[in-house]
Amino acid sequence: MADIARMAGVNVSTVSRALSGSALTNEETRTRIMEIAAALKYTVNAAGQSLRSGQSRTIGVVIPIDPASQGHVSDPFFLSLLGGIADALTEHGYDMLVSRIHVDELEAASQLSATGRTDGVILIGQWHHHDQLNQIAARGIPLVIWGARLPYQKYATVGTDNTLGGELATGHLLDQGARRIVFLGDIELPEYRQRHQGYLNAHAKRGLLVDPSLTRAIAFVPALVRQEVEAMLASKAQFDGVFAASDVAAMTAISALLRAGVRVPDDVLVAGYDDIGPAAYTHPSLSTIRQPMHEAGQSLVAVLLRQIKGEPAASVVLPTELVVRDSTRR
Repeated sequence: MADIARMAGVNVSTVSRALSGSALTNEETRTRIMEIAAALKYTVNAAGQSLRSGQSRTIGVVIPIDPASQGHVSDPFFLSLLGGIADALTEHGYDMLVSRIHVDELEAASQLSATGRTDGVILIGQWHHHDQLNQIAARGIPLVIWGARLPYQKYATVGTDNTLGGELATGHLLDQGARRIVFLGDIELPEYRQRHQGYLNAHAKRGLLVDPSLTRAIAFVPALVRQEVEAMLASKAQFDGVFAASDVAAMTAISALLRAGVRVPDDVLVAGYDDIGPAAYTHPSLSTIRQPMHEAGQSLVAVLLRQIKGEPAASVVLPTELVVRDSTRR
C-alpha cells in the first residue's frame, strides 16, 4: 500500500479507501490507484481487512445431518439450493462456508456467527427444533432458514407455500381420475406436514374422503421408499396415485412400480415435489411442484444481509407452481 501511495502521490489511507471502493475518494484518484495496483499485481489481504472491519465476509450454510434419513449433500435438491446460494453470495462479494451438524444440535449453527467465523448463518430446514431456532434468533444472531413458516416464529424463513403445493399436486392427480392416492413423506417435519395438509385439503374441496392407511409417513431414504412401495404391492393395497413430498422419493416410487410391472401413468399416477434437474429427464418424466432454487438462493442471501446490516428482514414465500409431465398424463 505504501508503494502504491508513493507512486500515486497520495497517502496510505487514500489508497485503502480507494481499494475498498469508498465513495470518499474521487473517481480520478481511485482510477489511478486501481491502475497502479493492477500493474503491481497487488491484492487486498482479506484476513487483515476482516480484522479491521470486524466482518469475515463469509456466510455459513448449515445442512443438518439426520441419521434416520441419511441425507447427503450430493442430493440433487441440496446441490441445486447450494448453487443458488453460492451465486447470490458471489454477487455480493461473500464467501460460503458449508457445514454439517446433527439435527438435534442446531445450537451449534449459531456458534459459526458467535465466534466470528461467519457474519451470519443460512440453515437448511427447521427439522423438529422450532423453539430452539426462536431462541437463537432472540439473541440477535443473523439467521435465515430454508423452510416452512410456522406460528409464533421469531426467525426469518424463505420457502414455498407448502400447503398450496400439496393441494396443487393432489388436486391434479384427482382431476386426472385418481381416487386412492398414497402420500409419501415424514409428516413430523414442518414442510412435509404442510404438504400433507394440502393433500387433505384437495380431497376435502372435492367432497372426497381420505383413507388414513394411504398416508405413509416415512423418511426420504430411497431404500425405505422402495420397500414401502413393494410392501403395498405385496399386500394388494389398492391405490391409483402417489404424491411423494420430494422428487427423489417420487422417482424411487416410479422405479419400484415399474420393476413390479405396474405401468406409470397408465396404472398409477405419480407426482413429486421440488422440480430438481433430473425430474424432466426420468422415464416417464416427473410431474412435480416447482421450487425456484435460483430465486431461493437470492432471497436467502438478501434476507440475511439485511439482518447483518441491522435492518428488518421479513420472511419470503416464493411462487408455487405445478409442472405437469408424463408421469400424470393418461
